[in-house]
Amino acid sequence: MKLGLLLLATTLPIAAFAQNSSTTVNSSTEYPNTFSSGSANVQPFDNKARRFRDWSISVGGGPAFMVHSDLKSIRKDKINWGYNAYVSIDKQISHTFGLSIMYTRGETKQTGQLAGAAGQSAGVATATTQFDQLALLGDINFSNLLRRVDNHSPYRWAFHGYMGIGLQGYRTSLHDNDVNKWGNKTTPAFIDVPLGIGSVYYQGGLGLKYNVSKLIDIEARTMYFISGDEEFDGGGFAYSNYNLINPRKSDNSWAVTLGASFKLGKHESHLAWHDPLQEAYYRTSVLENASTDLVVCEKGDADNDGVCDDWDRQLDTPAGARVDGAGVALDIDLDGVIDLYDKCVTVPGPVENNGCPVK
Repeated sequence: MKLGLLLLATTLPIAAFAQNSSTTVNSSTEYPNTFSSGSANVQPFDNKARRFRDWSISVGGGPAFMVHSDLKSIRKDKINWGYNAYVSIDKQISHTFGLSIMYTRGETKQTGQLAGAAGQSAGVATATTQFDQLALLGDINFSNLLRRVDNHSPYRWAFHGYMGIGLQGYRTSLHDNDVNKWGNKTTPAFIDVPLGIGSVYYQGGLGLKYNVSKLIDIEARTMYFISGDEEFDGGGFAYSNYNLINPRKSDNSWAVTLGASFKLGKHESHLAWHDPLQEAYYRTSVLENASTDLVVCEKGDADNDGVCDDWDRQLDTPAGARVDGAGVALDIDLDGVIDLYDKCVTVPGPVENNGCPVK
């Protein structure tokens, strides 16, 4: 215990001295927290300092289907095709991660049939869901994130993963041959949910992107949508018979799209296609292949004292004499006799007495 207190009492003053020593660089109003580690050599990160494009606008579209729900778009006997289209504003945060604000509009068509006599009476019911979605979407560039350090080749294809959350509004209609039929007395069942905080949905998916040019990317994308809503498939109100076909409480859809991204800005390349390893490899290659321009001892070392003649101030130093950095023979006691010949190296004396004092 006493030893520990002694060590603490010893180290605290040392630490305090280290904090107040001359190793720190005086702060300035431009760079208020800089230290001698090299961080004082910085520049502001602003638009002028950017090296890559990092904004883009994306558009795309393709088929959409209601898949995990009571009424389904894909059945053994028939596929009911819908559509899905999106537009987004994309911001690349780093070479591996980006964010998008996305608006999506689409429509799915699905069918289903009740069991037993009720199903025979109503026949195959058809439903339509029209939806509008506004989402915040995260984008992970797996090709950059998982790129091997020994892969030195540039690439034009990139594998992306997406995950997001948003709000949606939708309008559904349900038709069958019984209660929900077109006729003089009965009408289809309609549900209208406005886009708002009361209808949150989630989405995730994968994309394969190709770098066409410095201005355009194209991408094939597949996305899965989790509505969290029992009425999203058009089966009517939550506890209708059609919504009891499947015990699942969330009607989910799936979409496949082909889209294009238009990269904004004046820089040569986009941050999503930048691999920092490639830049490091390039700079290393330049250094490895650079020719050596520095020539050491171009004029040689005539007196062989270890100091090049280019900066030797005494070109005829006697052999065996110790010299300083300028090639001058050492005379420690400054008596005019170099140490090589001085019999009393540390005591001054006349030349006639070999550098020793006269007794």
